Amino acid sequence: MSHKISRRRFVQASAATVAATVTAPMFLHASDKAGTKDPVVGSGDFVYACVHNWGNDSLPSGHEYGGASHGVAVDQQGLIYITHQGGPDSIFVFDTNGKFVKSMGKDHTVKNRGKGHGIDIRKEGSEEFIYLAPSDSSLFFTKMTIDGEIVWNRGRKELHKDSGVLGPKAGYRPTNTSFRPDGGYYLGDGYGSNYLFEYDKKDKFVRALGGKGKDAGKFATPHGQWLDERDGTAKLVVADRANKRLQWFDLEGNHVSTLDGFLFPADIDVRGDIMLVPDLHARITLLNKENKVVAQLGDDTAWREQVLADGFSMRRSPERWQPGKFIHPHDACFDEQGDIYCVEWVIGGRVTKLVKA
Repeated sequence: MSHKISRRRFVQASAATVAATVTAPMFLHASDKAGTKDPVVGSGDFVYACVHNWGNDSLPSGHEYGGASHGVAVDQQGLIYITHQGGPDSIFVFDTNGKFVKSMGKDHTVKNRGKGHGIDIRKEGSEEFIYLAPSDSSLFFTKMTIDGEIVWNRGRKELHKDSGVLGPKAGYRPTNTSFRPDGGYYLGDGYGSNYLFEYDKKDKFVRALGGKGKDAGKFATPHGQWLDERDGTAKLVVADRANKRLQWFDLEGNHVSTLDGFLFPADIDVRGDIMLVPDLHARITLLNKENKVVAQLGDDTAWREQVLADGFSMRRSPERWQPGKFIHPHDACFDEQGDIYCVEWVIGGRVTKLVKA
């Protein structure tokens, strides 16, 4: 049976969180020799210093994020992978101190410009693998090794052969991937057909989930998805972005529940009992095990109105960006220490490291 959590309950929880927020002090970032103080966001157990433009100083000449920084993932060695729409290639890799390590992902470029979008990393046996989803209809989902060796490419032709849902009139433009606890995975065609394609651990097609719509189990831009095991039961949770909600499914593909009240949820990550939801409309939401809001980082109604005004002109105007405020959080993830890396859909890209106090 589906259970829908009302927008009223979500908004009440949000209001309670905002009411409990106290002004946090500014504090000095360890690597900031000039003495500039990093802005602080959040309250209670969820206070973070915002290190904006993290890693920018170490980018080599000719390396830039271009139209946007899109996705972020962390491997077991602590290296941070950022997908982008600049060049060269489509992925930049940094160490935990923000030092540039390498550029990779050339197969997800068009005319020498990156088409990087979704990126996630999973350990399989003794080896880690990168799963990529490019923001381009001519490209393909890719699985590769950490060193960049291609394991497989799966594009529109292969997905249609498996599922039968990507006919001539269907859209196709990948957004993200996510993983099942049994070794399977989901490929999300969030900008195209609004389907998620499930495969088992042997790369055999299982089913297509969703399709376009507003009803439970349907999607309007299923932009990101993740595995949610916080209540002891493994479920798939989907950021149903244009429907402004999260939806949960059991591992047989049945709709379980819906949480309304979001603005434009873009993706999901989980660490312990906390779910992280970057919202393209200028904030980051943290939910506890009961899916109650425990923090909304950067949330500011007046600021959001500016961000969304004039055809999103703010994303093209870095001189208007304010410390401690977000423009368009497009993806975010935790690292092992509980810090958060947030990448934004802005011209020129922006990576913010949120260092937990």
